[in-house]
Amino acid sequence: MAEPALKLAPEEPLLSVNNIEVVYDDVILVLRGVSLEVPKGKVVTLLGPNGAGKSTTLKAISGLLATEDGEVTRGSITFEGEEIANKNPEDIVRRGIFQVMEGRRIVEDMTCLENLRLGAFTRRDGGAAIRNDIDMVYNYFPRLKERTGMAGYLSGGEQQMLAIGRALMARPKMILLDEPSMGLSPLLVKEVFGIIEQLCHDLGITILLVEQNARMALKVADFGYIMESGKIMLDGAKEDLINNEDVKEFYLGGDKERKSFKNLKSYKRRKRWL
Repeated sequence: MAEPALKLAPEEPLLSVNNIEVVYDDVILVLRGVSLEVPKGKVVTLLGPNGAGKSTTLKAISGLLATEDGEVTRGSITFEGEEIANKNPEDIVRRGIFQVMEGRRIVEDMTCLENLRLGAFTRRDGGAAIRNDIDMVYNYFPRLKERTGMAGYLSGGEQQMLAIGRALMARPKMILLDEPSMGLSPLLVKEVFGIIEQLCHDLGITILLVEQNARMALKVADFGYIMESGKIMLDGAKEDLINNEDVKEFYLGGDKERKSFKNLKSYKRRKRWL
């Protein structure tokens, strides 16, 4: 008689955000019980209207809230099983998380090469390894190798490529991408998202993506969350969200008169906040 097959325990997510609240200036409550998980080696997208709290969620993970007088006041954020909420941003980068900010935020009066070297500031593995990774970035973004002037003179698409390349120089396990399509032409948006998908596939980098272009985000993502008013309203696998009639209408080009996702007929909010 054959022995029953062993059941493998489900793999722990690389990142787990559990019922966090975020407060700015000790007064303004921005996130109210946000929970999400990001599996290792996957692309997860966070969708929602302006002001929903998407960028704040990324800053809570990367530790950048402190630069804006923000703080995680409740809940937990774990990365590889270790608590990172309210840790120093440099420590979080060393642990393997790098955030690409909305609007690129490159250093405009430095060259592309200098920006890339800046991305490696937390590394201690020597110049040869850093030079190899610069060549790797140029392989993904060959246009950057051709640009020898100041980064401020790059096009919007090239600046976005430089920002992602700078993130790669930190050798991250996870990249937080905030609105990578902002200000780009449709052709460049397609190119940038193709590279995002390629980085996950080739290098195994986990990506949490905040994006207004829901169609492109869901095309490359494995899983998605929808936020509104500081809370998660809906989540699901890519196929489930793409085929959800209300998601189609609200985010993928349907009825433009609807004002709030919470009023949609199929919306069922799970209890996520205390």
